Amino acid sequence: MKIIVTGAAGFIGFHLINKLTQNRNIQVLGIDSVNNYYSTKIKKLRIKILSKNKNFFFERTNLQNKKKTESILKSFLPDVVYHIAGQPGVLYSFKDPISYKKNNIEATKNLLILCKKHNIKKFIFASSSSVYGDQKKFPILESAKTNPKNYYAKTKLKCEKIIKTTFLKSNTEYMIFRFFTVFGPLGRPDMFIHKFLNSIKNKKKIFLHNNGLNYRDFTYVDDLIKILILTLKKLPKDKILNICRSKPIKTTNLVKLINNLYGGEISKIVNTGFVRGEMLKTHGSNNLLKKNFKKIKFTKLEIGLKKTVDIYKKFGC
Repeated sequence: MKIIVTGAAGFIGFHLINKLTQNRNIQVLGIDSVNNYYSTKIKKLRIKILSKNKNFFFERTNLQNKKKTESILKSFLPDVVYHIAGQPGVLYSFKDPISYKKNNIEATKNLLILCKKHNIKKFIFASSSSVYGDQKKFPILESAKTNPKNYYAKTKLKCEKIIKTTFLKSNTEYMIFRFFTVFGPLGRPDMFIHKFLNSIKNKKKIFLHNNGLNYRDFTYVDDLIKILILTLKKLPKDKILNICRSKPIKTTNLVKLINNLYGGEISKIVNTGFVRGEMLKTHGSNNLLKKNFKKIKFTKLEIGLKKTVDIYKKFGC
């Protein structure tokens, strides 16, 4: 089997490829532009680790380059495409919305057109819980009315709609997953857990948005990867599914857990007010997910955090 994973140097793309390449009957081609949205040091480390696998191949390119992307697709001819790449980050989407339009909407359009043209069998898309925005009823069902609060979320929702339209009458099966705050080893340095670890290590101030009263439905990366890989056997009938533990935690409690695991001194914690575009609470329902994928078990938050901290201490990132 041949598989393309976009966003190969990214956090989730890396973990997905790392798991896929354990099967010697699978050839994986990773695509990534390795941009500098956050430090390229960790991105290059991820690619270096993946490159130890003989069944992994890497192409550095931006999906906006349709000609180059088609050349890669035609020469490799994958059975499955996992589209994990995209411009992440809620706050940055207010500063540079154009990059989100290019890297999320336009790049996805290019890839979809090419997948349809070359009759790719399966297309799996990484969407986000941010498309829900603030909700009043919890846990959030997939049927909930979407209410994106920032441009990042809007681009993800737009991509979902383009996917449905593109593959409506085609030979390509598709699947859309809405991820809820994924964390784990070698995670993104712009996400709270790794920002917090970096703050402790570098003895810098730690800023807690909304005075640390936000709730987040954290999902351990290994759990998410297992679900993504299950789609290789069979795609669910429901085309949009949440991936979440469905057990949110308040930020102030998360801080205590991390500090107990990492040790060291916490520098001054600075409580800040509400941040524009951020959701106060994420709490997804995973009932539909469990209905489609039997016997799914989620890692306890404490166990996932311990593994994350252990790898952080080893690599310093």
